[in-house]
Amino acid sequence: MPDIHGNIDGIRNSVLEEMQQMYDFPIGRDEFLPMELAQILAAYSHELRREISLYISRAGEVLDITIGSDNQVSLKEFRLRRSERRLSRVRCIHTHPGGSAELSDVDITALRALWLDSIAAIGIDKQGEIIGVSAAFLGEKMQGMPQVRLSPVVSLSKLPSQRWMEEISRSETLVTQGEDLEEDPVEKALLVGIESEESLEELAALCESAGGIVVGKVLQKRARPDGATYIGSGRAEQLSLEAQVLEANLIIVDDELTGIQINKLEEITGLKVIDRTTLILDIFARRASSSEGKLQVELAQLNYNSTRLIGSRQALSRLAGGIGTRGPGESKLEIDRRRIRERMADLRRELKELEQQRAIRRKSRERSQLPVVALVGYTNTGKSTLLNLLSGADVYVKNELFATLDAVSRRVDLPDGDAFILIDSVGFIRKLPTELVEAFHSTLEEAVLADVLVIVSDASSPDVLMQHEVVEQVLQKLGATAQPRIEVLNKSDIHPDDGYPVIPGALRISAATGENVDTLMEQIAKIIRSKERTYEVMVPFSQYALLNDLRQAGRVMQETHEDEGTRVQVMLDAAAAGRLKNKYGQIILRI
Repeated sequence: MPDIHGNIDGIRNSVLEEMQQMYDFPIGRDEFLPMELAQILAAYSHELRREISLYISRAGEVLDITIGSDNQVSLKEFRLRRSERRLSRVRCIHTHPGGSAELSDVDITALRALWLDSIAAIGIDKQGEIIGVSAAFLGEKMQGMPQVRLSPVVSLSKLPSQRWMEEISRSETLVTQGEDLEEDPVEKALLVGIESEESLEELAALCESAGGIVVGKVLQKRARPDGATYIGSGRAEQLSLEAQVLEANLIIVDDELTGIQINKLEEITGLKVIDRTTLILDIFARRASSSEGKLQVELAQLNYNSTRLIGSRQALSRLAGGIGTRGPGESKLEIDRRRIRERMADLRRELKELEQQRAIRRKSRERSQLPVVALVGYTNTGKSTLLNLLSGADVYVKNELFATLDAVSRRVDLPDGDAFILIDSVGFIRKLPTELVEAFHSTLEEAVLADVLVIVSDASSPDVLMQHEVVEQVLQKLGATAQPRIEVLNKSDIHPDDGYPVIPGALRISAATGENVDTLMEQIAKIIRSKERTYEVMVPFSQYALLNDLRQAGRVMQETHEDEGTRVQVMLDAAAAGRLKNKYGQIILRI
């Protein structure tokens, strides 16, 4: 005989065995709810002080009995018809102990979400007496969604059993009529976290960047995540009901989950569950445009998912062991693991080749003696806008997280004729997945090897100090701590006053309006030139090639034409001066 499901803690086995007899209760095909079955159900609900639900097929078979809490019971999805746009051929009867016989918003949402034949509520007073029964049925579609037809509350003795079965037949026809819209591909997400409202707000921005719609947020304060369900099994049950009311079809958790946690939450809520890491990886997969960026994202996704194959519910078989299981055969799980390992090896090989090409380009820049300035900072602080302003580039810019991913480098000319290479790399974020840091290490290495770091922060964000701390942590992880740096507070046009905490010594600019950008360029030039020294060179007419080399390798401050040749005062860094000395000897003299 089938089991009793749900919240059975504290219930004697003898009571559960008695309740199992309801599975065999005879129900006619034209009978909505037998009076005796309703009374038995109400008696158990009153005794246990918990809601109880029955699922009954059109053939009169009790398919499931589930026990909930004192004011709710999780409703399951049963479907005896394959089409997802036809009724399920199953009705749900459940109790409201100590409450009203009227259907709740959760009940109505479940009726529409599960395409039930009907949902009915039995109201029970504090003495255990049935005070009434109500039911709801689906009707004609409006804007693609079947409308709900509510029946008034009736006494059990006057329950119109045959008429309600006729209403089910009528619903079967009505749900195929009306305005039928194409299914909306947009995912409606319910966000769940245990840290802070600020972290959930950022998760909401990530969800919107991925093309989803946030329909609700749940903050469950906990010192640490629950090992099985992240938020605790009781709260997960409530989450299932909240998701029904909000018509969410996706749950996003604001931390990295284990495979066990994902599976358990999906089992309880009946919805797809992803974590923050999966969401960020999805955004990166959407936004990566270069071949290198796409390879890096795929490697990060495979690396992350490979550790969670064991938790992929029924889709993957688990490894077996012992007699009869050894031999050359492989389980599906092991095959998947092997294929992932092979693909990851291929990706690392391709990325290694691209890294070698990057090293060649870097050496070419070094030979050209152009210093490198890297823009780094939290995501969506305006780095790409600043790059476009300084270099005249046309990099994609949008007010969303991770709008651009691929590293971009552009030459920027200074007013005195000097130049430098300006690099914009992927933005940082709190809880940046380790897999991404590892996969994008070669790209982020540009920041490590840059001559100057311009750390761009968002002056309009109340979390500017937290974001700045995240950037510092990532730079330390990369080993980019020795270079000279310039702190910049961008978006000062949006937030010009000092209402938010500021970063000491930071230059307030606006990449959108150009405010103080000239001052930023002066500071960049000053740091670049701080490594230069003044040299005086007498270039004889016989070595005029030296004059051209001096102009290319340094900044010529003064040229004086004399009888023996041209006397030049030039600013050179140590590397350029060393190469010229090796080529031309001691003709290069430092002042």
